[in-house]
Amino acid sequence: MGEPVALGDIQETLLIPLYGRALDAGKKNSVLHDRKAAELVDAIDYDFAKFRGPSLGGSVTRASIFDQYVRDFLAEHPDGRVVDLGCGLSTRFQRLDNGRVRWFDLDVDDTMALRRKFFSDSDRYTMLAGSIFDTDWHTTVSANDGLVFLLSEAVLLYFDADEVTAVLSSIARAFAGSKLAIDTGGKAMMSTQDRNPVFKAVAARMKWVCDDPSTLESCGLRLLESRTFAQPQPDVARTWPPLYRYGLKAIGWTPMVSTYKLNLFECTPA
Repeated sequence: MGEPVALGDIQETLLIPLYGRALDAGKKNSVLHDRKAAELVDAIDYDFAKFRGPSLGGSVTRASIFDQYVRDFLAEHPDGRVVDLGCGLSTRFQRLDNGRVRWFDLDVDDTMALRRKFFSDSDRYTMLAGSIFDTDWHTTVSANDGLVFLLSEAVLLYFDADEVTAVLSSIARAFAGSKLAIDTGGKAMMSTQDRNPVFKAVAARMKWVCDDPSTLESCGLRLLESRTFAQPQPDVARTWPPLYRYGLKAIGWTPMVSTYKLNLFECTPA
């Protein structure tokens, strides 16, 4: 028997990208080469096979774009701090560790309890049990030199707009000058959830609709760039197999692709 899973409805969705990365790891032309994800899937007692459809591959392409945002930060600030907000069972630290970064993974209690079955703290890596909507973690992860990179992947989408804008404003005030990477989904994408095979396997549904990421500048965030799966960073595109690289570009005009965006902001509160 593997490790049992006892997660809330939203937290359960973290198993979708985990399975996507595990499937990718078994491919000859793997994008992420995330063998740790495959090990976790093997070690957890859960019916992962119920997840199917393009969202599994999408979780891999999304992760690779977020990875590049972090790589770019670490290339400029190799001793900087990275904070993954709502980390789930992410293996991003293991993928991107440059031997110098100070890394924090934050998630709620039930997720962190599961995570601690497979990961351990170290001198440069710390797991924090808490909510992105709280502020206790702000002081813990702050750096005297201000070199902090924050990311939240496939988390904020599941909450109401008022909650999201409030937490983004709070982060912008607490981490002025820092960069933040988040994903946003437009109305056209959100309206198709019940037709998405992976969402037929879970109870949670995404709530936050954001058609234009630049509107988040009212939260104290300056939009630096916004990408879709049809517009990955050039270095990332070269790691994708032709089906992803050319297939996503060919359908980049469709609402399902064009309204889901991966955004990089700078915290610039008034």
